[in-house]
Amino acid sequence: MSKQQIAKVEAIVTVRRMGVWLFSAVLMLVLSACSSGTSTSAPGEQNAAQPQQQPAAEEAKKDPVELVMYSWRPEDKEAYGKFISEFEKQHEHIKVKFRSFKSTEYNTILTNSLTSGTGVDIVQLRPYSGATSVADAGYLLPIDDAKGVKDIPQSYLDAARGSDNKVYGVPLSINSAVIFYNKQLFEENNLQPPTTWDELLQVSQALQQKGIVPIAQAGKAAYLLSIAHSVLGPSAYGGEEYVQKLLTGEINLTDAAFKESIKRMKDLEPYFPPDFIAIDDKDAQALFYTGKAAMYINGSYRLETFEKQNPGMPIDILPALAKEKGGETPMINWVDGSYGIAKATKHPEEAKLFIEFLASKEFGQMFSDDLNRLSAIPGVTPKHPLVQKMTQLSEKSMTSYMMLVHFGEGTPTTKTTFEDSLQGLYINKLTVDQVAEAAQASADKWFKPKK
Repeated sequence: MSKQQIAKVEAIVTVRRMGVWLFSAVLMLVLSACSSGTSTSAPGEQNAAQPQQQPAAEEAKKDPVELVMYSWRPEDKEAYGKFISEFEKQHEHIKVKFRSFKSTEYNTILTNSLTSGTGVDIVQLRPYSGATSVADAGYLLPIDDAKGVKDIPQSYLDAARGSDNKVYGVPLSINSAVIFYNKQLFEENNLQPPTTWDELLQVSQALQQKGIVPIAQAGKAAYLLSIAHSVLGPSAYGGEEYVQKLLTGEINLTDAAFKESIKRMKDLEPYFPPDFIAIDDKDAQALFYTGKAAMYINGSYRLETFEKQNPGMPIDILPALAKEKGGETPMINWVDGSYGIAKATKHPEEAKLFIEFLASKEFGQMFSDDLNRLSAIPGVTPKHPLVQKMTQLSEKSMTSYMMLVHFGEGTPTTKTTFEDSLQGLYINKLTVDQVAEAAQASADKWFKPKK
């Protein structure tokens, strides 16, 4: 190679080295600019004027927050542990503490926490007038603008509105009052599930003769009596058509058909456990899931309880009894509570994120699948055969849990007056007529018929 050729090669190498150096220098400047913000100031000037910003990952890091959540269902604690875990994966800085209390003690505990302004962020609200009274007292934050709330059917949201028509809770589930029955006991004794009042009496008599408790009814908690009445009552007065007559004022709670429904509650007493009025619901449940009782009347939420206590138990359900053979057997439905945000919460933004999670299809499907319940969230498909059956029966014929949905106001509420009076009936302190008159006297103080 000639000296001239060598000189050309060295020149090319030098240029390439300078190119690499220039590229490296430019790259360092770009990286420096990216890490120092978008300011056009010189690096030294920017450092002197303001502190250096933190990397994006550190900027997104938030202080840890704990939300306390109240519920009246201790039996759901395990399932909510799973639900909450899913939420916490999406919001790592938020921890949710699930605190559950006995249903009969919940109202007092919640009232104390709300009035003191401490202890709770997410509250489970009783439906209809229960939610309205808490909202009207100024203890809750409206959630109308929370993501997913507007997609929930208005009739469900009505169970969690204030008098200002704002929404204060995400409806949790749709409950049905049903008669659970043990299919094996019925089959072994050649009995058919009853659909009318007369058939229920005949089946109960046959079971009693076999030494089986026909109906595992508890009466210590008065609300259990109005749930039973909601299932048995239609056998005397019919379904939604009768309810509408009550609401328009065409008839009232002293009507002969309504009195007959109360009498039938009393007539069933021989087929309840001895001294049932002093029995706790857990004891009544145990009679049923251990096979000592053939039937049990309560909300559909007890399905999960029974399958947990006795997974192999052959259970089926019956809707309300028909007024006559071949007549409608309506499903008794209602929204079973909702979750809202305590106004006194110190973490309203995080609480709203959790409320939006509860309003999501993701939560609704998990809720339905794990607890065998019908979710109030649109688009959720129940997978449990009995929950599917309840849905199908509801589509065929449905009426509301009358005392809860329409007579849940007053102080005490007409529903509470009715339940307490039923207890009085069973301890022979009140007659059928007096129970009806007490309920109507309560309604007269606040109820205004629809025009």
